[in-house]
Amino acid sequence: MLKENKISNGVMLNAYPDSIGVNLHDMVTMLQRPEFENAFSLFYVLPTFFNSDLDRGFSIIDYNLNEELVSKQDLKALEDLNIQLKFDIVLNHLSVASPQFKDLLKHGNQSKYKDFFIDWNNFWEGHGTMGDDGVVIPKEEFLNKLFMRKSGLPILKVMFPDGTEKPYWNTFYQQITYNKITPDDLKNLKELSSKQAHFICETVNQAIDSNQDISTVNFEDCNYLKKDILQIVNKNRSYLGQMDVNANSELVWDFYEETLRKVSGFGGNILRLDAFAYLHKEIGQSNFFNKPGTWEHLERIKQIAEKNKLTLLPEIHAEYGLHLHDEVAKKGYHIYDFFLPGLIIHTIEKSNSKALKTWAQEIINKGYKTVNMLGCHDGIPVLDLKGKEVNGIYNKGLLEDEAIEGVMNKIIERGGRVKNLYDASGNKISYYQVNATFFSALGEDEQKLLLARAIQLFMPGIPQVWYLDLFAGKNNYEAADKGGSAGHKEINRTTLSMQDIEDGLKTDVVKKQLEIIRLRNTSKAFSGTVKINETSSNEIDIKWMNQNEQAHLKVNLQNKMFTISYSENDLSKIMTF
Repeated sequence: MLKENKISNGVMLNAYPDSIGVNLHDMVTMLQRPEFENAFSLFYVLPTFFNSDLDRGFSIIDYNLNEELVSKQDLKALEDLNIQLKFDIVLNHLSVASPQFKDLLKHGNQSKYKDFFIDWNNFWEGHGTMGDDGVVIPKEEFLNKLFMRKSGLPILKVMFPDGTEKPYWNTFYQQITYNKITPDDLKNLKELSSKQAHFICETVNQAIDSNQDISTVNFEDCNYLKKDILQIVNKNRSYLGQMDVNANSELVWDFYEETLRKVSGFGGNILRLDAFAYLHKEIGQSNFFNKPGTWEHLERIKQIAEKNKLTLLPEIHAEYGLHLHDEVAKKGYHIYDFFLPGLIIHTIEKSNSKALKTWAQEIINKGYKTVNMLGCHDGIPVLDLKGKEVNGIYNKGLLEDEAIEGVMNKIIERGGRVKNLYDASGNKISYYQVNATFFSALGEDEQKLLLARAIQLFMPGIPQVWYLDLFAGKNNYEAADKGGSAGHKEINRTTLSMQDIEDGLKTDVVKKQLEIIRLRNTSKAFSGTVKINETSSNEIDIKWMNQNEQAHLKVNLQNKMFTISYSENDLSKIMTF
């Protein structure tokens, strides 16, 4: 029986396959508990569901089931619970370990996938100058326009079978591991004595242990072989990286066709398009949401999705003042409400609902189809709230810069970590997000967390609930410190044991959240119309109505108390918090 590409209006759980216990089966076991009955209609399962190797799933090797974490029996159990699935497809990149990139590394220019990825030097040929390191530096007028997600040029240099190095476009994460060498690796250097070979190996391996740049190493009487030694060391290194794909290659679109068929077959109903705004690349543009190219790519993906009964959710982080969210919504797509997390923190901490109500009313007036959240696998967005100058006209943000800084500083004061954006020279140009659990961002105040959850659940849109927020998770500083370059994200990704679940379900903050979540997930009122009633700035009054069913939230921001009145089977009921 063919499924319909229809999104439930219920509540969506968000987690990794192993966020609870050790695999998806443990998550299913939790959802089968009576406490979770009728709590969730959707589950956004993050991409370690598939085979991946970096960035906690977003560096995809292939879109087959990660059998260490997921089984087909788990998928059947979720179907039996009437829980629809949302997956990611990472449009912009694939892992270095993907079959396509491995074939390219093995066969070089003879590879079928020669044009599947973006050779940086070929892309910029005629539009820059070759640097001493063999990498083309784009002309200044092009370089200054590039939107960067990390410092320096967005490249990873890889070694080909003939010993040459080539830079490939790499917008996001990379990791290069230099592996230790042995005298056997130097056997082709015939003029070396055994003593010299051991000296070179010891010198190289010490440099690797101390993270020293091997090109700066002094090989003493073997320096005349330095070029050969470095080539051997480089050939022996290994990579992790998210390599940008070339959307001008039909092989890439064949891959998308295959992937969407596959995820639909796993039971997917919703497909989040991760990093789609970086896919279209063109000289002279920022290479973030290039127009009209990005729209053309998006339309082509949409046609493939419709064939596979998938609803698309493009993921895009950009300043409110740029109004990209409005453009995406006008094309008929669901959009992520990345504005809500920061707005809720501002609303609660300042006891002022003006900005929140302005945004809620815009959603209603413009008919946006949104998915909203408090916390998520990534950080708490702040850049999104800003204003932006467009064509010489400044478009206001949802909050003034001073208020945004206030939100950021409050989260940092409570232990959050900051993620910034950079220009091509490695200079910081903007903050991006703050990483923290939402509970810690609210000062680990249970009443504030309950209030934040209630506001989220009464906002227009599909509410997405991060598993750790549900259990009032606190900042994990140990994981953040150990996590390397992306460690800031690990602050909000703590795995909960089955005993943690058992203990959490005995606490009021978890039981009360589940009570409100269950109402949001089951009440027919939330399939009707919503009204943001006029109040003072220190109050919130939101009412949903659908025929005889109603759900009504009233909030006093000064004391953080709130009530929810609702109808159920022709009876009026009230919850007081």
